[in-house]
Amino acid sequence: MATASANLAAAPAFRAGLVQMCSGRDVARNVRDATDLVRRAASEGADYIQTPEVTTLMELERPRLLAEIQPEKNNAALATFADLARDLGRWLHIGSMAVKLDDDRFANRSYLIDPTGRLAARYDKIHMFDVDLGNGHVYRESESYAPGDQAVIADLPWGPIGLTICYDLRFPALHRALAKDGARYIAAPAAFTRITGEAHWHTLLRARAIEAQSFVFAAAQGGLHENGRETFGHSLIISPWGQILAEAGSDPGVVVADIDVSILDDVRRRIPSLTHDRAFNVTRALGD
Repeated sequence: MATASANLAAAPAFRAGLVQMCSGRDVARNVRDATDLVRRAASEGADYIQTPEVTTLMELERPRLLAEIQPEKNNAALATFADLARDLGRWLHIGSMAVKLDDDRFANRSYLIDPTGRLAARYDKIHMFDVDLGNGHVYRESESYAPGDQAVIADLPWGPIGLTICYDLRFPALHRALAKDGARYIAAPAAFTRITGEAHWHTLLRARAIEAQSFVFAAAQGGLHENGRETFGHSLIISPWGQILAEAGSDPGVVVADIDVSILDDVRRRIPSLTHDRAFNVTRALGD
C-alpha cells in the first residue's frame, strides 16, 4: 500500500472530477490538452481529478512507441503533471501513461500525485488487452507492454483508493480484493473501444461498484483517434449502490460529482457482503 500521508483526516465529502480526452500521437499536444481540462475540473471545484488511460499517447505501432516514450526518470510529461498538481493544490491522478522499462518494453502506468506535487502512488496495469473483436479489430497489448503484478491501494484524505486500469475492469476478483483490503474508492481510467464500450462499459462499472461496495471513478478516452482507433467515452462516477452520479458524452470534456462518503458506510452496513465470503470447492458432476 502506498501512503499519501501519515495522518489523513477523514472528510465527510469531496468533489471528484473526470477528464475525458481524445489523445493523439503528439505527446506535447496531449499534455497541453490534459492540462487545460484538469484546470477546468479544478475551476469546477474538483478536489480529486482523474485523467483517462494513455493520457499522453494513443499509439499501437511499436516504432512510434519506441520513438516517443520516455522512462519514468526525468520524464517531461510526468514533471509537468507534478507541477500542475502543486500549482492547483489538487490530487491529480494520471489514469495511465506509457513509460519505457528497457529497450523494447513499456509499462502502462498510473500515477497518483498529491497536492504538493509529490508522487503518492504508481500502479502498472495487470491485465493485458489481448483480444480479437472481429472485423480486423485485433489488439495485443502484451506485445509491447509488460504486465504488472502488484495491486495498489493509496490513501486519499477521504479514504483509501484502489488503482486499476481499463481491461482490469473485467476481473472482479481484483476489485473485491482491493475493497476487502480497505479501498473505499476504485479508480478505473480507461480507453474502451467503441465496440466493447457500447456493449459492456456501463454494466461492468456498475457491477464493480456494487460488488466492491465502493465509489468508482472512470475517466475515459472518447472519439476517433489519429491512429484510427475509436473509443467509447462516457466517463462515469458511480456510487457504491450502483447509481450513476455523473456521466460524460462522447467528446472531450469534464464531469464532476460531489461524493458523500457516508453513503458508502450505509451501503456496507445494510448489505455486509464483503464480510460474507465462504470457502467452497468446485466439483464436476458426473451423473449416475
